[in-house]
Amino acid sequence: MRVATWNVNSIRARIDRVASWLERRDVDVLAVQETKCRDDQFPDEPLRALGYDVAHHGLSAWSGVAVVSRVGLEDVEVGFPGQPHWGEPLAAEARALGATCGGVRIWSLYVPNGRTLADPHYLYKLDWLSRLRDTAAGWLAVDAAATVILAGDWNIAPLDEDVWDMRVFAHSTHVSAPERAAFEAIIEAGYADVVRPYTPGPGTYTYWDYTRLRFPRREGMRLDFAMCSPALASRVTGAEIDRQERKGKGASDHAPVIVEIDG
Repeated sequence: MRVATWNVNSIRARIDRVASWLERRDVDVLAVQETKCRDDQFPDEPLRALGYDVAHHGLSAWSGVAVVSRVGLEDVEVGFPGQPHWGEPLAAEARALGATCGGVRIWSLYVPNGRTLADPHYLYKLDWLSRLRDTAAGWLAVDAAATVILAGDWNIAPLDEDVWDMRVFAHSTHVSAPERAAFEAIIEAGYADVVRPYTPGPGTYTYWDYTRLRFPRREGMRLDFAMCSPALASRVTGAEIDRQERKGKGASDHAPVIVEIDG
């Protein structure tokens, strides 16, 4: 089974690219982030025409997550248990969506950005990650053989090599010690980054800002990950970052990440 994750930065702007890419790359399941639309605005027709089922959770022109599958789409769950709220009034954002596809529990996750180290959104981000860790650890405590993948845009660069120049990110989010510790806590809970072994760095990125010619200058960040439970990680046979899809007119600022799973 071929599973991918992709922050598309507006599904309505890029639906043709997404549909063409799914068909060209023969992907079975795609976890999508930053759809930037409500459920009733999601352009699912081109995907359904290709044989995919679609589950989407979006509340406005911000955030939004989806799971697109041609191998079944069952037990759809909006938000993970304990997911914290944000805003005024407090409400759960559209940042997590789970579904069982081909026997695998797939979560599409769009971790909060954090904005700046002094912003309340940064504390919200850390709380969000902490609660995700507790919930995800609980799944494995209940069933050590669970096949779970936490896929998405984590808005964290866990290692110095995951940004083109650490000096540029001094005293900023995405690389702070608490964020990196929160990412490591997911690993300590039993989930493995199954992509890095097949796409080692340095210089391996999944995101390039649109400004200052970041992409042609290879000035990127590695922010998108697929974290697998032990039972699923043992079945991974390959992974790649499709950097080519960041090229051309109308590209997202993120590249798709693909994981090959045996069986």
